[in-house]
This record gives sequence, structure tokens and C-alpha cells, in this order.
Amino acid sequence: MAIHKVISGGQTGTDRAALDWAIDNGIEHGGWCPAGRRAEDGEIPERYALRQTPRRNYHQRTKWNVRDSDGTLIITPTPELTGGSLWTQKCARDLSRPYLHVYPCTSWREWIRTFLQTNSIRILNVAGSRGSSAKNIEAFVHDVLDEVFSNAERD
Repeated sequence: MAIHKVISGGQTGTDRAALDWAIDNGIEHGGWCPAGRRAEDGEIPERYALRQTPRRNYHQRTKWNVRDSDGTLIITPTPELTGGSLWTQKCARDLSRPYLHVYPCTSWREWIRTFLQTNSIRILNVAGSRGSSAKNIEAFVHDVLDEVFSNAERD
């Protein structure tokens, strides 16, 4: 198994932290974002190589990123899924795509190892809490992605 691309929707918080991590580590990145590059803080910066869906709503973008990936990591600060994170889980279930929800606890590293060993993920979708609802989520996202890529082969 070799992960060679990280995709995400470009929202503040988890999404952008994942895209920034990919850019900073020389990993291919991409994904779908709403028409108009819509996010809670305005327009998603052009530095992110995202394609726009025909619609401005977040649901289509989320579903298409789940669809176009081999597996999804949902990263939140707590065990409860709400809002867009809950929708991401629903999309993964509806599309029969593997997903893993991680949050700060003692077991998340083992969960990732098992997730990566069980699924042949080459394109990883990263979703989760937006910036306005999860202050300082970026550091945890970076820790998670460091762990993912230390446990996965790279092309």
C-alpha cells in the first residue's frame, strides 16, 4: 500500500491543515470544493489545487471527496461527530468506503495502523472540524498525518 495523494474540501480547520501538511511535505494534494471556492472565511485560497463542484453547498463537495478517495480520515477534537463531520461519516457508509474517526485519546495511533493495514488506500480524504468549532485542531491534524505517512509506503 502506498498513499500518494491527500484530498480535502478546503474548509478552515481540519481540511486546510491537511492540505497545508501535504504541500509542506511534498505530497500531491487536491479534492473538491464548493462552487465559488466557498468556505466559512470567504473564498478558499488558490494555493490549494481544488476543483469546484457545480453547486455551492458543502454536501456535494463532501460526497465527491469521499467517492473519489480510497478511504477517509475524519479528524475532530472530541469523540462526537456533528455537522459536516457527521455528514462525511454518512457519505462513507452510504458509498461503502472505509473511514476512520480519530480524536485525541490514547489509542488513535493504533487505530491508524489498523486502518492502514486493513485498507488499500492510495488516495486519502481528510475531513473534520472547521476552524470556528475546533480551535487549534491544526496541530493534531499534523500529528495524525505524520503518523499516517510513517506507517504507509510512499510512491
